Amino acid sequence: MVAARPPGRPGVHTFGPRFAYTITMRGQPVREVPVRISLPIWQELLVGVEMLFLRVSPVYWGYGIPEGDGSAVIVVPAFLGSDFYLGEFRSWLGRIGYRPYSSGIGVNAECPNLLIRMHLTDTIERAYRQTGRKVHLIGHSLGGLLARAAAAQVPSRVASLTTLGAPLGGLSIHSVIARAAESVRREILERNGESVLPTCYTPACTCNFVRSLDAQVPKAVRQTAIYTKADGIVDWRVCITGDPAIDLEVSATHMGLAFSPIAYQAVANRLFTAQIPVRKKVRRGTHHRSAV
Repeated sequence: MVAARPPGRPGVHTFGPRFAYTITMRGQPVREVPVRISLPIWQELLVGVEMLFLRVSPVYWGYGIPEGDGSAVIVVPAFLGSDFYLGEFRSWLGRIGYRPYSSGIGVNAECPNLLIRMHLTDTIERAYRQTGRKVHLIGHSLGGLLARAAAAQVPSRVASLTTLGAPLGGLSIHSVIARAAESVRREILERNGESVLPTCYTPACTCNFVRSLDAQVPKAVRQTAIYTKADGIVDWRVCITGDPAIDLEVSATHMGLAFSPIAYQAVANRLFTAQIPVRKKVRRGTHHRSAV
């Protein structure tokens, strides 16, 4: 599934599964930038309401939720986000019986290839070693792309992959976010110099991260793509795979996917079906300590 081609706007084309504009210089293509579209970004203000509703939801306290099996769950933050804002999510994962891990990538405003190579794969390996079993990856927005790329690179260490509002099918995003991404791209090039490719942070990059997004994730890795049609940041149509067995719609904002009890319920159900090798009964609100 890819985003529909914006009508009447020349220069838009596909690069793998992603849509982008081509920037040219003297008639030669230089780089590609994401498609910028109009989305109801004002709806993202409702994330505060979602956070309040989460605290009073039985789901948040672990009632009526399938019990975790103690396996590791690594949660990867969104663009410009850090592991800090996902602390609530990790605490909840611990309460329902999993062993949650921070991604260790710091602020998600760096070359994705470097973040995976220098941080995320280390976290995956550490979680795998400490628990003695395959890990579950959950990524929010851009963090979902990092998680997917990592799952394709080290599938022998990954049991499941869950993305929350991740642009799997193309960089079709709100213009405000596109401008922020361009600013981050300039900082990446200035900070890293020749350590990154000139097309870093664009769909035209040929790094291992981009190639991994084009690669197939093995069937042994159970995939879930959670999305919301109320998304004010990313076009929801690029957050799905087109496979009804993978795609799952919830009612939430884009930022609220990390705080919505509806999304939490969906994550718990999918993690349960991906447990290896045994499944347990519905829990009654016991606690498990977080490993951050």
